[in-house]
Amino acid sequence: MEIKIDDLSSRDVIELLKEHLSDMYATSPPESVHALDLRALKAPNITFFSAWEHREILGCVALKRLDSGHVELKSMRTARNFRNRGVAKSLLNHVISNAHDLGYSKMSLETGTQDFFGPARKLYEAFGFRYCDPFSDYKLNVNSCFMTRNLK
Repeated sequence: MEIKIDDLSSRDVIELLKEHLSDMYATSPPESVHALDLRALKAPNITFFSAWEHREILGCVALKRLDSGHVELKSMRTARNFRNRGVAKSLLNHVISNAHDLGYSKMSLETGTQDFFGPARKLYEAFGFRYCDPFSDYKLNVNSCFMTRNLK
């Protein structure tokens, strides 16, 4: 598996992100969907990573810089055909290491409370993320849970 910084120009990446947004809107009320679209993922404070094997996209993840010590995990997605093969673990290991190497001391995330997001919450818990209060511009709501972990 090759994980690389991506410029979001590949048709495969764009299709994976469309699938991601479609699932988010299918499982959460619109006001509780915090997934970023393609334009938002191209912001200068976001680094987008994609995972590939034999020219097939396996998944993606992004890091959003909140401040000099705090980064947010965004757009974590494994392609349907590659689920349960360790792609998400590899992506998460990669971005945690990347954020640590860049000097960030904390990584946080928002995910859904619905059953659909249960596997993601279990993965984040296994990687040392703990539930926390809303951070950044998020507000408390019944459809979101917030998690954070120290990187130092």
